[in-house]
Amino acid sequence: RAGAAFQYLLVQKTGAQKNVGLIQLNRPQALNALCEGLMAELRRALEAMESDPEVGAIVLTGSQKAFAAGADIKEMQNKTFQECYSSGFLAGWDTVSLVRKPIIAAVNGYALGGGCELAMMCDIIYAGEKAQFGQPEILLGTIPGAGGTQRLTRAVGKSLAMEMVLTGDRISA
Repeated sequence: RAGAAFQYLLVQKTGAQKNVGLIQLNRPQALNALCEGLMAELRRALEAMESDPEVGAIVLTGSQKAFAAGADIKEMQNKTFQECYSSGFLAGWDTVSLVRKPIIAAVNGYALGGGCELAMMCDIIYAGEKAQFGQPEILLGTIPGAGGTQRLTRAVGKSLAMEMVLTGDRISA
């Protein structure tokens, strides 16, 4: 029922008592790139899980190849700074960090840029053997935009965060 309402997500309640909300990013052709439509659906799904008294925790995941390979660059490439700023381009990206129920990121494959930031907004990250975390924005001539520099520093320490942000290098699980 809930899954039919989404184009970019698979949403269900799972577990023995159906009390775990499972949200799977589902844009395989784009390695789960975080487009505006996907982020709007994610906000809707999280709000539904938050208000559902049966849901005690939420798991956010992607595919074996990519948790989320970052923000949708194709969607962003022709926007000027002024257009992004005035339209509130990243508005609502912090919804994950505002949910009161525990959110677990189950990460396998790429969690890059916005995908890494999305994982870090969760309360717990479980990383599979093929997980790759990174902030490669420097390679595109930009910077992490959704709190990545602050969260990454808290998660891995200043030195490794600086190395990752300034080189675009990735780390494994």
